[in-house]
Amino acid sequence: MLAVAALATACGGSSNASTATPSAAKTLRLGYFANVTHAGPVYGVASGIYQAKLGTTALKTQTFNAGPAAVEALFGGAIDAAYLGPGPAVNAFLKSKGSVVLVAGATSGGASLVVKPSITDPSQLKGKKIADPQTGGTQDIALRNYLAGKGFKEDKQGAGDVSIVAQDNAQTLDLFKSGAIDGAWVPEPWASRLVLEGGGKVLVNEKSLWPGGKFVTTNLLVNKSFLAQHPETIKALLQAQVEADKQISADPQKAQAVVNAALKQLTGKALKPAVIASAFQQIQVTEDPLAATLQEEAQHAFSTGLVKSGSLKGIYDLTLLNQVLGRTVDDAGLGKG
Repeated sequence: MLAVAALATACGGSSNASTATPSAAKTLRLGYFANVTHAGPVYGVASGIYQAKLGTTALKTQTFNAGPAAVEALFGGAIDAAYLGPGPAVNAFLKSKGSVVLVAGATSGGASLVVKPSITDPSQLKGKKIADPQTGGTQDIALRNYLAGKGFKEDKQGAGDVSIVAQDNAQTLDLFKSGAIDGAWVPEPWASRLVLEGGGKVLVNEKSLWPGGKFVTTNLLVNKSFLAQHPETIKALLQAQVEADKQISADPQKAQAVVNAALKQLTGKALKPAVIASAFQQIQVTEDPLAATLQEEAQHAFSTGLVKSGSLKGIYDLTLLNQVLGRTVDDAGLGKG
């Protein structure tokens, strides 16, 4: 694929990359989503924390609807790092033969299957049309895994006992309101919007499927050659995320206001107070990558056939995160070395 060829160039770096003296980058091109599940970077960028920590490195940002699109931008050399979900991160790591690496987690939780009130049991999903953000994305894989566990069969295109429709989250809300789809497995704030604005109900909160209700929703994936050339920049990025997370946890009300204002700027529309309050209740910002859950989510991705299975050894490089936090974060044996 062209994307893989591009990645070899964009992420592989030049032959001089390994011998060049590491330094701060002139520019950091960062991708993330205009979602509450990306509250850390949304808050951090909007509040100026990220740029302040990066110092003389100019921050340029780009937002995406789902992980596969962010991966394509990373593969194509349009961005240097991206916050995205576990499924696309695993796929990117395996496709690029390790030319990208996860350096931190960002969010736990914040995804649900919301359906019409008339659907009260999973068995009633048969023959229904259910949406998610993008084929091969984190919520798409979660939906497919859930349906398989209930005995439903789907093909890679999303056809089967349940029709899976991949589309933009804003379109999903409109179609749900009109009755054109029966539900959606979506991240926050879209799950809360489907409930509070679309009249839906939560059939499955993904937290309920994981021990302790914790699972990785968002990670920070970095171009490995960029990391090798500019570790100081990535360390500053991690310091910025840690500071943003601290502020979000210390003052959720302020964080909601900042994030909501940022979402209005990014999407053209602010969330209703009840929606953003509900969405924030469903997430936990954390730098911990919750590596053991990524391992399990990778198995879910492999089982869909959308991601070719392979070893995840080396998918994490938490060296800089450990330095920033002053402790060793568990990488579930998937670190470099």
